[in-house]
Amino acid sequence: MRTACIQMRSGVDMAANIKEASALIRKAAGGGAKLIATPEMTHVLQRSSKHLFASIYTQDQDPGVMAFSRLAKELNVHLLIGSLAIKTGSDRAANRSFLFGHDGHIIAHYDKIHLFDVQVSPEEVWKESRIYDAGDRAVMANIPDAKIGMSICYDLRFPNLYRHYAQSGADILMIPAAFTRVTGLAHWHSLLRARAIETGCYVMAPAQGGQHADGRETYGHSLIVNPWGEIIAECPDNEPGIIYAELNMKAVQDVRRKIPAWNHNPVYQT
Repeated sequence: MRTACIQMRSGVDMAANIKEASALIRKAAGGGAKLIATPEMTHVLQRSSKHLFASIYTQDQDPGVMAFSRLAKELNVHLLIGSLAIKTGSDRAANRSFLFGHDGHIIAHYDKIHLFDVQVSPEEVWKESRIYDAGDRAVMANIPDAKIGMSICYDLRFPNLYRHYAQSGADILMIPAAFTRVTGLAHWHSLLRARAIETGCYVMAPAQGGQHADGRETYGHSLIVNPWGEIIAECPDNEPGIIYAELNMKAVQDVRRKIPAWNHNPVYQT
């Protein structure tokens, strides 16, 4: 299965972001990818809650949902839109990932479970729960030849979610992200490789990268990791672009036979 991860630098202009994402998706499909993934917050990155709620839509009215549905059908690809900000109330939203089938229909959607409420430094504080409601369920999806476990960004730090996916038969873990530059430099590669090693899954991690219009800086370095924990494709920096990799689901079963730690359930006593 030829796959692609798209790296972006989304801004505050939704229409411009959809246009840029669509152009990169078309290019990836032209490169032979049949499973294409974009980063977290593909169609808007906006820190201001006031400006965010003035620009986003409910799912049935969202321009990104409509545009990416049409594009998946036109290109005959499976398309994972890492996430979109979807309005769920007058002042509440969901950080929602969408998997579109090659017919354009939504196969599955996933709301980010673990919200990024952290204080990275005295100057850098994030509180996603001010705006977003947390999801309450893990979501698996089937595509031809593979099962996908869905997640978003900060979920990466919670290995039990991915253990659940592996034990449920996942072959590919989707981890679209907008990692900050500080946390990305420290943890991005290590955490993604660890999730692949622990589960014996492929990991696809399309990322945001660079200095964004809302003032944040993200790390980039989109990765595809094989079930042995080896990086098989990487964007070398934080510039927008595309990486490709051929995924062979036989490798998942081979690794899991060798080291079946993903399926062990020890009980510890203290």
